[in-house]
Amino acid sequence: MAGDTKKLQPIIVKRVKKGGHAAHGGAWKIAYADFVTAMMAFFLMMWLIGSTTEGDRKGIADYFSTPLKLSMLGGGSGSGDSSSVVKGGGQDLSRSGGQVKRGDVEAPTRTVNLQALKAEQARAERARLEQLKEELERKISASPKLDALKSQIRLDMTRDGLRIQIVDANNRPMFASGSAVVQPYMRDLLREIGAILTEVPNRLTLEGHTDSMPFVGGGQGYSNWELSADRANASRRELAAGGLTEDRVLRVQGLSASVPLDRDDPSGPVNRRISIIVMNRDAEDRFFRAGTDSAGSQEPAGGASGPTAGVAPSPMAPPALKR
Repeated sequence: MAGDTKKLQPIIVKRVKKGGHAAHGGAWKIAYADFVTAMMAFFLMMWLIGSTTEGDRKGIADYFSTPLKLSMLGGGSGSGDSSSVVKGGGQDLSRSGGQVKRGDVEAPTRTVNLQALKAEQARAERARLEQLKEELERKISASPKLDALKSQIRLDMTRDGLRIQIVDANNRPMFASGSAVVQPYMRDLLREIGAILTEVPNRLTLEGHTDSMPFVGGGQGYSNWELSADRANASRRELAAGGLTEDRVLRVQGLSASVPLDRDDPSGPVNRRISIIVMNRDAEDRFFRAGTDSAGSQEPAGGASGPTAGVAPSPMAPPALKR
């Protein structure tokens, strides 16, 4: 009987299901689509950068650095819908009023906006050069050694930028008589100026000037042209000794007596001078544009008719009877 009861007990079978691999989802497709979109945007950006001129790139950079100023000047179609509370987008791009299609913006509007942007850039750059002028004046006044030379230093704003002129004096010449050997006090001044100019990104032009007195005893073709160029180049080397890098100088030229400071007295000592011009962007653009238009000319744009950039002082310069 006990054996029969045992046979009647139910048999329980447990079946364990082994989990299989889940079906692949579509997340990878989304990631791949994002990757393709990012690559397309990247190559589009690279194409736009490659097809934009240097001047336009600077303008765009200045726009994003001072968007509020441009908006206050009237940014044009790019400023957004005039009837929209939120600038930058109208309610309907097909509307004839307010925001309009990009292709419908007239060319004169773009020209006016570009001119306003350039005017704002010019004002900002002039303000920076004015600050540089004040910094130079402050550094010169703070140094007893340089303050003694203040009467020979002239700072003014010109069409090309800030002009720093160091003029000669009978009792305190900048160079040894008839040569490009820099006097010690002139060396200190130029090196101090070079250290200050490292704080601004602007390029430089260096000009050497002489008085109208002929270079007596100038054998081997050595004249006021060579002398003025040698003195300008000697000044460049002293600026470099003060920390100014070579790539900051665009032009070194000798102008002889062609541009006298005192036209009533062309032979006066004040006409013997070195001019350092901290160029503004417009002057730089004109320099490079003229260089491009010269169709392969090796001379810098706007150079003088005499010796220009890169003329080193001649060790064989003949003795002179003038300063």
